[in-house]
Amino acid sequence: MGTMKQPKLLAPAGDMEGALTALKYGADALYCGGPLLQLRADTAGMDEETLSRVIRTAHDREKLVYVTVNSFVYSREIPALAPYAKRLETMGADGLIVSDIGALAEIRNAVPHMELHLSTQANCMNYKAAQVYYDLGVRRIVLARELSLAQIAEIRAHIPDDLELEAFVHGAMCMAYSGRCLISSFLTGRSANRGDCTQSCRWNYHLTEEKRPGEYFPVVEEAGGTALLSSRELCTVAFLDRLQDAGVSCFKIEGRMRTPYSIGVTVNAYRMAMDKTAPVDALLRELDTTSHRPYCSGFYLEDPLALVPDTGGYVRNWLFVATASEEASGGVVPVQTRNRFAVGDTLEVVSPGQTGRAFKVGRILDESGQELPLSNVPMRLVTVDCPHAVQAGDLFRKAIG
Repeated sequence: MGTMKQPKLLAPAGDMEGALTALKYGADALYCGGPLLQLRADTAGMDEETLSRVIRTAHDREKLVYVTVNSFVYSREIPALAPYAKRLETMGADGLIVSDIGALAEIRNAVPHMELHLSTQANCMNYKAAQVYYDLGVRRIVLARELSLAQIAEIRAHIPDDLELEAFVHGAMCMAYSGRCLISSFLTGRSANRGDCTQSCRWNYHLTEEKRPGEYFPVVEEAGGTALLSSRELCTVAFLDRLQDAGVSCFKIEGRMRTPYSIGVTVNAYRMAMDKTAPVDALLRELDTTSHRPYCSGFYLEDPLALVPDTGGYVRNWLFVATASEEASGGVVPVQTRNRFAVGDTLEVVSPGQTGRAFKVGRILDESGQELPLSNVPMRLVTVDCPHAVQAGDLFRKAIG
């Protein structure tokens, strides 16, 4: 990917399983939320004990962990920031991701040696703003989602060499300005800017006319209305080199609330793209095996059609069925089941650094060695005939579309 130093691959982790999966499939670093101000639903925020274990696990593998403290902060929450930042420093967090300028100042005062990253929520869109944040102690800018490649390159040309630029390369996007949205707050009382978004933009809406109460007109001729405000998902696997050339030094994958399967397949695909070990067409196929909305190139290529609203809903053509419970050289593989599969099904196994490898299930054996026609009990340990060598934690899937 050019002559510059290869960017780092930053992956999400909402729990220990997600963290282990992202590390296994090639992430250079993780970003995680703790129990305070982490801008995602509570299920994606780890307690401090789990977060500490994730940090130790990553460090054992010589990987980094950045902790999100990127919710907008109310005045009553300021006193909690300094002691929380000090606890994160004691845990060994490699950096904190912050959006609120008051929180940034409070954290910097509390832990002056902690590396600070500016969240995309801060909407940094020009080099002057980047310089101001640099002067406040920030050493990495997570760029606003609305920037084109040309605009990123312009920022890179005007900022200090040691100020890094990070950009999202894959995952969900918000039609609002870098996620500053009040639709959820207005309709449900749950704020997107506090990590509690109901994704109201994904709902179906109709038009009404004041003199025709009870009559609902779809904006587009679709049976269920139209998700007018719902964006497509970002996918840049085909032009990562252009992001690097623009000056991006860290590629960020969205999704702390996604499943370990989605995290593993996505990280694996981008790792192979960065290492140039698989063709783009094969990687696009890999990314299509996750549950996702239709993909687009976001704002990077300045293509106005890229953000045409998503009116088709999720693409779900594959089912995650099992993980390998231990290493096997081929033949009989012990797996822990997640979803239904049967004798005669064609499955694919996904190993680090490889695209899916297909095989037909000849036998399924239960814990006592008895043959089963199918496996339909989640989290059950069974063995399957598989000709491929696998590692513990490898992912198994089957086509359903």
